[in-house]
Amino acid sequence: MPRVAYVNGRYIEHRRAAVHVEDRGYQFADGVYEVIHLYRGRLIDEAPHLDRLDRSLGELGIAWPVSRAALALAMRELVRRNRYATALLYIQVTRGVAPRDHKFPTDTRSALVMTVRPISEFPAEMRDEGIKVITIDDLRWARCDIKTVALLPNVLGKQAAAESGAYEAWMCDTDGFVTEGTSSNAWIVTADGTLVTRPAGPDILRGITRQAIIRIAGDMGLTFEERKFSREEALEAREAFLSNSSHFVTPVTSIDDTVIANGNPGSLSTALHGRYTEFMDSAPLALSRG
Repeated sequence: MPRVAYVNGRYIEHRRAAVHVEDRGYQFADGVYEVIHLYRGRLIDEAPHLDRLDRSLGELGIAWPVSRAALALAMRELVRRNRYATALLYIQVTRGVAPRDHKFPTDTRSALVMTVRPISEFPAEMRDEGIKVITIDDLRWARCDIKTVALLPNVLGKQAAAESGAYEAWMCDTDGFVTEGTSSNAWIVTADGTLVTRPAGPDILRGITRQAIIRIAGDMGLTFEERKFSREEALEAREAFLSNSSHFVTPVTSIDDTVIANGNPGSLSTALHGRYTEFMDSAPLALSRG
């Protein structure tokens, strides 16, 4: 079955989908994106993702390419045409096509591209064995709270992790505190069982899964702190894990080749993973079964 993409109002065979060479996303990374997990036919946290898209567009002064209601309909039509039960729905909005000039064009329409990529459900070995991460310097710009397509530092960090045999790289600021992963938020559990993650601000992305985990932690009665933690504190933590829309809650069992605790996924990480899976299973279906 051929994949289908959406490009500026048209549903096109994925391998034929294209944008203009002077699209400002290509020329300047002048655009934003969102990734929504389609899990067993359910668009997980759709509203918070679209809320964040709205914020990112507003921060960059990019107009919505279509209304929010029209975007939701197009998303569902794209899901229907691709016929995947579990996948990642990618949404990208750029300032549009204009002659190459750094300042904003005045008569350009925003461009909208969407794709759906099938993925497998959460790998059991990642849940049962955990993953390795490395730490790197955070080389990104000062507005990481905007989900822009300018991801070169993240790409370099992810490649460094792959070359080190790790799944992810956690970036550290100039004071040695962990900001976040190249495609995830970072968490630790202290010796007394306190769940810790860096406060939301311009130096990290306010992850949608991050927000869901905070809600779930509250429902579970867990002790929770939003504060900075250092690389050294992470190495000495009782547990560590990362979160994102594609891999939910993923236990971290090694950081910079240092084994975390006993080297096995911790009980709190495992419990949060289970509760988040239950949360996803309770989400409404994106398409009617009829």
